[in-house]
Amino acid sequence: MARRRGEQTTDDAPAVAALVARLGHDFANPALLRQALTHRSSADATRGQLDSNERMEFLGDRVLGLVMAEWLSERFPQEREGALGKRLSLLVSAETLAEVGDRIGLAAALRIPPAEGRTGLRTRATVLADGTEALIGALYLDGGLDPARAFIRDAWAAMLAPDAPPPLNAKSRLQEHLLGRGRPLPVYTVLSASGPAHAPAFVVEVSADGRTAQGLADTRRGAEQAAANAWLSGVA
Repeated sequence: MARRRGEQTTDDAPAVAALVARLGHDFANPALLRQALTHRSSADATRGQLDSNERMEFLGDRVLGLVMAEWLSERFPQEREGALGKRLSLLVSAETLAEVGDRIGLAAALRIPPAEGRTGLRTRATVLADGTEALIGALYLDGGLDPARAFIRDAWAAMLAPDAPPPLNAKSRLQEHLLGRGRPLPVYTVLSASGPAHAPAFVVEVSADGRTAQGLADTRRGAEQAAANAWLSGVA
């Protein structure tokens, strides 16, 4: 496999073993797990990076959506489609996926070249979110829907309290706050987008009801959420 000089990828066996234990599944095909843990920075460029976890991420996203929709329908039988949709949107969001990835120790198990790892790549929210989806895809490919469902229901259990109201992200909460007071909708402006492709940095400003606030994240959407949350933090 072609690598750039000085950027050999190494696997952290203890971290991978701990992650497998957390997943609760013994892989019949360990190559699937290895691919799910391979960030595109460690992929073989001569193969078009097809050995990275991006295809598994694509699959895992769909599996997560199916399992979560099934679970929400069971857990909240009296809720209408709109309320279920709000719950689903937050539960499958990049922010939630990154939180799950952090909690299961995914960062330490990812296959990322040392030079990239020193930039903090493995702990970026987008990398953790994508990796978590890839793991779900690998579970599905290796054992079908049952192990994927078991992992999802375990990892997301604390977020589905039966008596909890449908959750809202910061942008939605800000919008409802303004609409409830007859104010115009917020306006989001990208102030800057910098950094290399593997480590972007977005600064977004939100303007609403005569006040502004800023947010910083490695995606535009994340920066918008951070700005909305900062604006709401200033509400008495």
